[in-house]
Amino acid sequence: MALENDTQAPDFELPNQYGEHIRLSDFRGVRPVALVFFPLAFSSTCTGELCALRDNLAMFKEKGVELVGISVDSKATLRAWAEQEGYDFTLLADFWPHGDVAKEYGVFLEHKGFANRATFVIDARGIIRASFITAPGEARSIDEYREALAEVLPAPVG
Repeated sequence: MALENDTQAPDFELPNQYGEHIRLSDFRGVRPVALVFFPLAFSSTCTGELCALRDNLAMFKEKGVELVGISVDSKATLRAWAEQEGYDFTLLADFWPHGDVAKEYGVFLEHKGFANRATFVIDARGIIRASFITAPGEARSIDEYREALAEVLPAPVG
């Protein structure tokens, strides 16, 4: 069962595609985070999804949101994929212990050995404010990200 909105996001530390260790709590008090779980690098649906995020990265930057992808792939695989596709955002390797962070967030598919397509938008206090999960094999849309960001970070009044 996936974590619910309005709950504290579990902290974790994982290596990014460059081998640097990133903690979710590093962003606490600094900026919100869009945590994007995806099954596997180099797969067609995941590539399409992350390319759409790459092409809409301004949507996150304008709101001051850190975009972070996470999968069970190794950091070397994620780095090769990011370089091939031109991803200019952080990819984290939930490689070992295998899928532990995905399990903590309730989105690991035991029978498949990887995470479901799940997104958690976490505010600067570390609270999950919006989340969405698609059915297996179904890509997330950019509109779902827009709605989640608008829900979490309303446009300034004026």
